[in-house]
Amino acid sequence: MGKKMNAALKNVEPRVYGLREAVETVKRSAFAKFDESVDLALRLGIDPKRSDQFVRGTAALPHGTGKKVRVLVFAKGEKEQEARQAGADYVGSDDLMEKIKGGWMDFDCAISTPDLMASVGKLGKVLGPRGLMPNPKTGTVTFEVGKAVADIRKGRVEFKVEKAGIVHVPVGKVSFDPAKLYDNASAILESVIKAKPASCKGRYLKSATIASTMGPGVKLDTIALAKQWS
Repeated sequence: MGKKMNAALKNVEPRVYGLREAVETVKRSAFAKFDESVDLALRLGIDPKRSDQFVRGTAALPHGTGKKVRVLVFAKGEKEQEARQAGADYVGSDDLMEKIKGGWMDFDCAISTPDLMASVGKLGKVLGPRGLMPNPKTGTVTFEVGKAVADIRKGRVEFKVEKAGIVHVPVGKVSFDPAKLYDNASAILESVIKAKPASCKGRYLKSATIASTMGPGVKLDTIALAKQWS
């Protein structure tokens, strides 16, 4: 490890932290010259191979992520105009699908009206692995495209459990005030905890860590978190 990481590690004690203290420690430990992202990593006590224990959803971050999100909308007619007025970066249908088939992927989130999903679904092998496939469970398959674009612009983030049973979600930027990072992290934790599958028995939130892009991870008190938002 480099000198900067060694110095940062001195700020983190070998114990679990309360959320508010943890975000302050993350800010104090960040050392990169750029504005690092702050992320939550949650290990869940589920079996992600079981369809009835797959955890997926969205969280509305009150202070946004600090990152400009490029929004693409598959829509036609009036809904195409609605998406443009709402501020979508790219709007279209067949033209955009052809561009994506050709390898173009310069967007961070995709929304589709339900009537176009039969065509959009053919892009599953391209969009799916990148987490960009529109999905009704995350509000990205809807006729209310204006509202969906506005929600994403305000700071809605998606979360989905990975094969190892871990959920990674962006919280914000190191430049955010500790109170804003706390609010955003709280919104994520509440949403993930409320998404607990009914078939999940035993301890659901097994471990949780918050960290900046380059900084050390700070372990959270999962028992306290579970009590707060269960």
